[in-house]
Order: sequence, then structure tokens, then C-alpha cells
Amino acid sequence: MKIRMLLCGAVLAAVSFNALGTGESGSPEQGALKAVGKEEVSFKNEVFPIIYDHCLNCHLPGGKGYEKSGLDLGTYESLMKGTKFGPVVKPGDSESSTFTKLLEGTAKGLKMPAGLNASGTLDRQYILTMRKWVQQGAKNN
Repeated sequence: MKIRMLLCGAVLAAVSFNALGTGESGSPEQGALKAVGKEEVSFKNEVFPIIYDHCLNCHLPGGKGYEKSGLDLGTYESLMKGTKFGPVVKPGDSESSTFTKLLEGTAKGLKMPAGLNASGTLDRQYILTMRKWVQQGAKNN
């Protein structure tokens, strides 16, 4: 029984090592996206609560972020409309979506949400959830 448990632990460790991107090519983020499987990310239950907690104070009409960019994050439809400069979400393409670049701080030096923590970005788990949602097609689900 102990040997079986040790063997299962070793297999899980090897899978985790590869899933985090440390045992195969690609970024750790890509590995983490693979690790979470094909489970669909829900806009309503997973993405919008993150937006609600960390973004709406600036990105609603009258807010500083809205005034600068025109990005209203109050609804799925307004998020998908984007900014006065154009769309921010490219469904199915989290690598080039401005939305995910802003969250990761790789969009022309801008990091969102502004001033959130020492690194100026959301917790990594939230960013991965948002990236996965965009990669899955940014559905209104």
C-alpha cells in the first residue's frame, strides 16, 4: 500500500512538473493553462467576480479608467466592445489580447489594475483564469 501511494505521488509530481512548464518547452503560464485542463471558465462565475472586485472602481462611466480609455467593464457586452481605441479582447487569442497584456503588465508599460499591489498586477491565479477564458473564446457563459 505504501509503495503504491509513493508511486502515485511520484507520478503526480512528474505531471505537475511538466504542467507548470518546467519540464517542457513553453512558458510557465502556458503550462499552467494546460494543467487546469479543458474545464470551461465561466464569465459569470469566475471572470466577472474578479473584474467586479478589482476593476469596476475605475472602469465604469465616471471612473478614471473609463474617462481615459472608454473601457466600461460593467457588463460582458461593454467589455467586448472595448475602448475608444478599439477592442481589447480577441476571443481565442490570449497572447495578443490587450486585455490579458494589460493584466500581465506587458502592454506598452501599462499594468492593470493600477496600483493594486507591489507588482502592479493581479494575483497570478486571477490572470491565468482571465487568460484561459480569453483562450477558450471569451464566451458570455
